[in-house]
Amino acid sequence: MERASQDLMHEHDAILFSLKVLEEICNRVESRKDVLIKDIASLIEFLKLFADKCHHGKEEGFLFPALIEAGIPAEKGPIDVMLAEHTMGRNYIRQIQESATDKAFRTEEFGKSARGYISLMRAHIQKENNVLFPMGDAKLSDSKQRELIESFEKYEEEVIGKGKHEELHKQLEAFNTKFLKSSVQTF
Repeated sequence: MERASQDLMHEHDAILFSLKVLEEICNRVESRKDVLIKDIASLIEFLKLFADKCHHGKEEGFLFPALIEAGIPAEKGPIDVMLAEHTMGRNYIRQIQESATDKAFRTEEFGKSARGYISLMRAHIQKENNVLFPMGDAKLSDSKQRELIESFEKYEEEVIGKGKHEELHKQLEAFNTKFLKSSVQTF
């Protein structure tokens, strides 16, 4: 039986990969190598659309309410922590975006915010993959899992747009080519 958490963990792989790209950009900025603002802007747009709007949108709009309904507490528990970290991540993204514009590139602020975001998201993903998702999988029925998967697909099509998910994965492949040159990733 396919589980909603599998879809989200697959997205986590893509998000973790984008964090490697952001880390490489930080390394280049810190070693005074040229980095184009448009590349940073493109990566930030990817993170805003894929990690936040698409991925966090599925969690906040569908998974978390289903988990609460299944008996996982909304407050003083993992859901509360995840929601707080989503907000922290959005704040980091805003700071990164504000520090790297065509008008000014504040490298110290960029590095601090970007590295903070990387650290936050890596820890956040570990908590979801190893704590929250297994808890949810144990509580959610097969029919609820199917309902969530269908809701995720509909959400993606309505909010992100048909075919946009695949387009975003191609963008990751382009980032790989430009910044990491690692073996072919499958997202």
